[in-house]
Amino acid sequence: MSDDSETPAIRIFVDADACPVKNEVYRVAERYGLKVFIVANSFMNVPRSEMIERVIVSEGPDVADGWIAERATANDIVITADIPLAGRCVKNGATVISPTGKPFDDNSIGMALGMRDLMTDLRSAGAVTRGPPPLSRQDISRFLSALDLAVTRLKRKLNPSS
Repeated sequence: MSDDSETPAIRIFVDADACPVKNEVYRVAERYGLKVFIVANSFMNVPRSEMIERVIVSEGPDVADGWIAERATANDIVITADIPLAGRCVKNGATVISPTGKPFDDNSIGMALGMRDLMTDLRSAGAVTRGPPPLSRQDISRFLSALDLAVTRLKRKLNPSS
């Protein structure tokens, strides 16, 4: 039987400034005993737990993204709706999930970046575009399923004998 201290820990990084599923992340992380980093550039209330760490980065564009991208590895899960951050983390080998439960991976990130760039170009040309729709119950359910699946897969990958 292997000692758990030999198995690398799975961590969850949350791009928290506009993340609507933080409470769901806390519940899943508590169930699996995972460390969560809530990364934002302003103070944010988080539950009191040694497994949840609030990280407040300095103000500035993409400072929180940089903090996450520098640390996320193949053993980690990143929760973000930020497509460029998702791309950086996928490149690092991290498992990346949007708050709607959409996984970002090597196969999907290129299309997501292309669509983001297209929408940015349309807006800068004066087109009126809508933001994302409000999070639905289905989105939350899809997110919880995706996060649970990601944790299960990483646990199997990191400890194949269990």
